[in-house]
Amino acid sequence: MGTYILRRIIQLIPTFVGATLLAFIIIQLSPGDFFTEKLLDPKVRPETVQRLREQFGLNQPIYVQYLLWMKGLLQWPPQLGYSFAYQQDVWQIALPRVLNSMILVVASTFLLYLVAIPIGIFSAVRQYSLADRVVSFISYIFLSIPSFFFALIMIFLILQLNYAARDAFHLSNNAQILPVGGMTSSGSEAWPGWKRFLDVLWHALIPVLVVTARDIAGFTRFMRGQMLDVLGQDYMRTARAKGLSERVSIYKHALRNAVIPFVAGIGSILPGLVSGVGFVEVVMNWPGVTPFYLDALNSKDLYVLTGFLVIGLVLLMIGNLISDLLLAWVDPRIRYY
Repeated sequence: MGTYILRRIIQLIPTFVGATLLAFIIIQLSPGDFFTEKLLDPKVRPETVQRLREQFGLNQPIYVQYLLWMKGLLQWPPQLGYSFAYQQDVWQIALPRVLNSMILVVASTFLLYLVAIPIGIFSAVRQYSLADRVVSFISYIFLSIPSFFFALIMIFLILQLNYAARDAFHLSNNAQILPVGGMTSSGSEAWPGWKRFLDVLWHALIPVLVVTARDIAGFTRFMRGQMLDVLGQDYMRTARAKGLSERVSIYKHALRNAVIPFVAGIGSILPGLVSGVGFVEVVMNWPGVTPFYLDALNSKDLYVLTGFLVIGLVLLMIGNLISDLLLAWVDPRIRYY
């Protein structure tokens, strides 16, 4: 096993170099750079823009810029580059956004597996029953609704709920049953730590539900299909014939084989921790990775873009390695040498 892990780590080196080089070239080949917009400002002289490009090395050939960036990445601690827009190290400005996104990603991932696997098992063991048909119908509805559109629907419903609560209980105009957006309440900076933590969880409730709803629907259908496939195998009929209870047959034998594809997908969870939850963050005004990344993409903040790419790529490689090792633990037929 140790030899296999070492071999995999060595194989990841050319993959990492190739992926980062390709991304660096694609970003650089797009027209203009961060300072191009300043040329349109009559107050900024072209000589000033040229001096800034020379200061940040943007006048160098692409391969020279890549080598200089890679040199900083190989230092300890690694340097992800310098943000032109924020005039700070990329990691210093990216870390708070990553932590904000992780609140939603970790909570939604936990909720996804907590809900989808039991419902998928429940639906599979009651195939074609009324409960199975209801679960399938609800799943198809959520699968057909994009997450950002579902977020807009939830915002509308929350606004109506808040208005109705204010009229019914004669509350102030600022009172909210559920928050419409954002990550914290106004003035929460002066609150005690535990109260700020609960406030963040309160604001995260709706975004987590919006993000998880579609994933739960898809994972439930997938889990149902996997369980039905396993329950029809010959060894399951043999287990029942030997007198094993239905509970033991399902949860000890069928479930262990049905979750193998889920284990294989664990590799995508780690990069998901820093990739945010997509446009839901934009719609719900959550200060996470996606709004920050879109701003960097719009302004061509080169090293912010490549910095997030490096973080996601490293986590994807680590996640795939962990998935392979877990597969060997779950499925005794798999061996690595």
